[in-house]
Amino acid sequence: DFGGSSVQIVDAYLNYRYRPWLQLRAGKFKSPVGLEYLQADPVTHFTERSLVSSLVPGRDIGFQLWGDVLDGRVSYAAGVFNGVGDARNSANADFEDHRELAGRVFLQPFKTSDTAALKGIGFGLGGSWGNVSSNATGLPNNSGYATDGQQQFFSYTNGVVAAGDHWHLSPQGYYFVGPFSLLAEFVLSGQEVRRSALTTDLIHKAWQVVAGWVLTGEDAAFTGVTPRKPFNLAEGGWGAFQIVGRFGELDIDNDTFPAFANPAASASHAQAWAVGLNWFLNKNIRASTSFSRTTFSGGGNGSSGPGAVTQQPEEVLFTRLQLAF
Repeated sequence: DFGGSSVQIVDAYLNYRYRPWLQLRAGKFKSPVGLEYLQADPVTHFTERSLVSSLVPGRDIGFQLWGDVLDGRVSYAAGVFNGVGDARNSANADFEDHRELAGRVFLQPFKTSDTAALKGIGFGLGGSWGNVSSNATGLPNNSGYATDGQQQFFSYTNGVVAAGDHWHLSPQGYYFVGPFSLLAEFVLSGQEVRRSALTTDLIHKAWQVVAGWVLTGEDAAFTGVTPRKPFNLAEGGWGAFQIVGRFGELDIDNDTFPAFANPAASASHAQAWAVGLNWFLNKNIRASTSFSRTTFSGGGNGSSGPGAVTQQPEEVLFTRLQLAF
């Protein structure tokens, strides 16, 4: 990743494939919990992921057994990782003895069916459990949560650390049929936190639904859209066009306030919707534009940080031109 002020390696792993149903992956890669987060960056419906991905672990260092059984109708992943906070990527060093267990089972019961209306049904459950020894790195990235526009609308008070059990649970599913796509996901993120002598167990939750329709008629898939006629003016090809829409919410546990976060600055709830248009010139080049709006409950008092962000709804226009190969 060359973004920001530094260069970092976000994925670096080895994968040994004994059979399709038994593979071993070792290194730094995405934790097997969130559906939207596991989708490859170049093929997501929107430029930025939804609020629901704020509550799942990011890329972590560890070992994972995974595979596809019954002709791909059942997929599984189970691993041991260093452990990271919500939406946080693992540092390349870890000085704790505690580890995190993470896993996911995903079913596509009609994958081999001849009935088009059933083939694209998929649903599953992801989750993780670990224990964190009193440090801030067990908290979310930058100790808080951000909007579609990457502005922080919630942050823990200084001095709050993760100190105990940390777990996730994520029921999830999708449906693809012809040009139509639908993804839905719900996430619970539980964390024991401490500030001085105060401790408590917090459970934050988020959900989202995202849908798309390929206007030019190509099939939609979890792996993206392949234009039937790649962009080529000489041959009359314009690629594929897809309209997309999304709605989601993130809710902060009420017990977070006021001991572990400032209710005058940080929001206790965020609600976001977005619409967009994707233009797939070919399998490798895509242009996207989208608009998102996020509203908040709570907060709104401050000239910087979450207090400034939550004073008014956030409205963001995104554009992106990408090359992926």
